[in-house]
Amino acid sequence: MTGAHSVRARLEHLLRLDPSEKPRTYRQIYEASEIGSLNYWLELVIAAGIATLGLVLDSPAVVIGAMLVSPLMGPILAAGLALAAADLYLGIRALLLIVTSIAGAIAFSATLVWALPFHAATSEILARTQPNLLDLGVAVLSGLAGSLVIVRGGSGGGITALPGVAIAVALMPPLCTVGFGLGSGGLREIMSGASLLFFTNLAAIIAAAFLVFAVARMDDAGARESVDRAPDRLYRVLEHTALAGAFREVGRLRWRVVMLAVVLLALYLPLRASLQRLRYETVARTTARELVRGLAPADSVVAERIDIQPERVVVRVIATQAASAERLAEAERRLAAASGRPAQIRLQKVAAEDDLRLLRQTLAERVPAPEPPPPPTLNALRADVLNRYREPLHALWPDAFGTLVSSELGFNERGFTLRLQYEARTPLPDSTRELLANSMAQRLGVESITVIAERQGSRR
Repeated sequence: MTGAHSVRARLEHLLRLDPSEKPRTYRQIYEASEIGSLNYWLELVIAAGIATLGLVLDSPAVVIGAMLVSPLMGPILAAGLALAAADLYLGIRALLLIVTSIAGAIAFSATLVWALPFHAATSEILARTQPNLLDLGVAVLSGLAGSLVIVRGGSGGGITALPGVAIAVALMPPLCTVGFGLGSGGLREIMSGASLLFFTNLAAIIAAAFLVFAVARMDDAGARESVDRAPDRLYRVLEHTALAGAFREVGRLRWRVVMLAVVLLALYLPLRASLQRLRYETVARTTARELVRGLAPADSVVAERIDIQPERVVVRVIATQAASAERLAEAERRLAAASGRPAQIRLQKVAAEDDLRLLRQTLAERVPAPEPPPPPTLNALRADVLNRYREPLHALWPDAFGTLVSSELGFNERGFTLRLQYEARTPLPDSTRELLANSMAQRLGVESITVIAERQGSRR
């Protein structure tokens, strides 16, 4: 124990940490975890609104604006200090504020997204749905930087005005991405990926803060006693519970280290799988592009699409030059070897610009019209007219009235005339003649026909 204490004292000296600043730093972090602070909640709501709109607008500049006002670093650093100083009450206070902040930010973001007329996942949103080990490394380094600024007394105007405020980039935007998924109807993939990113950064920053505060010996009794907890309503409530006995100190340092290690290990497994998937996709995509350039010159490639699936890689290429089956098979073999999965390359040849220009010229040329057929002769016209009017005439003529002897169909500019000669005992009634004229006009498809009926003699 003495050896560890001396090592920490040596590191404290090398880092030029002022022991007299410890009480002030402790109070500063303690006050930053005040759940009843109106300023804190105003900053949280404003940051959540700016981050949500920045994500929806796909604007990195607007998202950066949310980073500048996000107050989440306060309770997160307080949680790290609580672990380092074995301060159970500070841990409860910080954890309560973190949980309510998470719920509040997600709820506000989801409500804002739900009220928007469109719900399109932008690149800023999608970029926060696939975290990996690199994000964990960034969060650890950011947490170290922010904690060092605090313990060295260089925080200036308070815990939310850190020069390393860029740490909050990995806190508020993922929360608002979760809110976007919730407000858009429960997009599970977006919500789960963004949640993993947030909790990765949360755990990493707490672990980094724990390390810095432990090295800085912030568990000094004088620093803890500098905080007046009596006015705190939550403290007065918990003071009358079974937890009051553990407020002085709870657990050994090694068990707190084990607890953080277990949490980080639980996050390490999915983050490592995500990093391996990213490596696989990067290798497959890079190899596929190189192979496409080998199959067809760059200026002949009209379009290319690389579809990386969990079980295989499919590359679709549209080019003005074709490739032999042997070259395609060799490219597929090399892509499968590089990606470790079956590969398929489909190359579709399309016409080049010169071919299209020639085709347009060919289509634009005049095609000579076919010669019209010779006009029909008069004999042919006569036979056609006779056939067309005699059949309906014989069908319409009233045989019971008399015998139709002959018929002639004539026409001039005034219309058509049908002259009939018949044998009957009595003349053809006008009503019968008009009915015959109307029926013939309808059968022949003309407007009207004048019927002239001439009786030749008596029918015996």
